[in-house]
Amino acid sequence: MRFRTQGVLLLLCGAALLRVSLFSELYLRYVKEGLRPYLVISGVLLLVLGVLGLVRRENGDGGSRDHGDGDGDHRGGDDGHEDRHGHDHARSPRIAWLLAAPALALLLYPPPALGSYSAEREEAKVAAQGVGTFPKLPVGDPVELTLNAFASRAQWDSGASMKGRTLRLTGFVTKDDDGAWYVARLFVNCCAADAQPLKVQVRGAKAPARDTWVTVTGTWHRTGSPGSDEARPILNATSVERVDQPSNPYEKR
Repeated sequence: MRFRTQGVLLLLCGAALLRVSLFSELYLRYVKEGLRPYLVISGVLLLVLGVLGLVRRENGDGGSRDHGDGDGDHRGGDDGHEDRHGHDHARSPRIAWLLAAPALALLLYPPPALGSYSAEREEAKVAAQGVGTFPKLPVGDPVELTLNAFASRAQWDSGASMKGRTLRLTGFVTKDDDGAWYVARLFVNCCAADAQPLKVQVRGAKAPARDTWVTVTGTWHRTGSPGSDEARPILNATSVERVDQPSNPYEKR
């Protein structure tokens, strides 16, 4: 692959990175918010390297035209023009330009955030320290909770702090083969590659279509003693409202 092809690919990748990180919030589909400066810096560096690659190519072409001492036998020499069979080794094979397709696709059509397919691949994992008394919820209903906070309290809170409270959860819809449906969200430690699903089962309301973003309001459905296998995160819904996907679709710590 010659400098021209490399330069174009670097420019496309750099432009794609800047598009999702500097000129929009699309980067939140793939990495955490704190990594934005690094993406911007990487995008700028790729653009600079791409420009340098194209400039180097042009300078190389210009210099090569001045080579030669008039001897026709030097056509197959080290200047890279043509060998005795008429092949131009300074040119990249056309198939190399296919490498531009992924970079161009990322620039024009950034892939969506992970959704129900990823969430359905494994059970929700709750980061909890064990059974204990959790802090009281804020005064006033409904109380906005993350899915992680709801699941932790449902499974481990010996003080039953959610009892009798009206709660509100936001996430996308996922379903299982038994007909149950869940409001779900993906939690990331660093980027989308390490995403872990968090799911809360919803009862008492008809399930919207998969991957629909909803805000569900309802009450905690207690199913077992804290710390037992029967203690599962379940919400009895009183209302389900469709909402737009947030700019950051992943669960915050």
